[in-house]
Amino acid sequence: MNLPDENQQRYVAVLSKKLDLGRSLNVLGHLSAGLADMLHREGTEYVDYRDLDGHILPNISHYPFIVLKADNSNKIRKVKQDASERGIRYTVFTHTMAQGGSAEQQTLTQQTPESELDYWGICLFGDTETIQQFTSKLSLYK
Repeated sequence: MNLPDENQQRYVAVLSKKLDLGRSLNVLGHLSAGLADMLHREGTEYVDYRDLDGHILPNISHYPFIVLKADNSNKIRKVKQDASERGIRYTVFTHTMAQGGSAEQQTLTQQTPESELDYWGICLFGDTETIQQFTSKLSLYK
């Protein structure tokens, strides 16, 4: 299988450092699932791995997935703005998406001005060089 250079594109998630680990993982799961659905393999590459016994470990991203942290909601808001301006595909998660069911969360989000949304995370996919232009100052999530 001929695959493109794995450094051409990447996934990047930026999570608020204010969240506990369990909430961060939940937010990351929602963001990743949403972005994967949005992309529909558009520019993405997935590979199946095989172990020595011939078992298939299916559908792992060929491209890196980097997780970064942001000090606050405004830093994530800025990443969202930069991604939008550059045509980078993304999904976001805010405080309005954390309580109750999906319908209740949608209503709460619709009733909240953008300036009052507390951004908990964003997940991006696109050209590595472009994404690094506006995420390079963020630290790795540890």
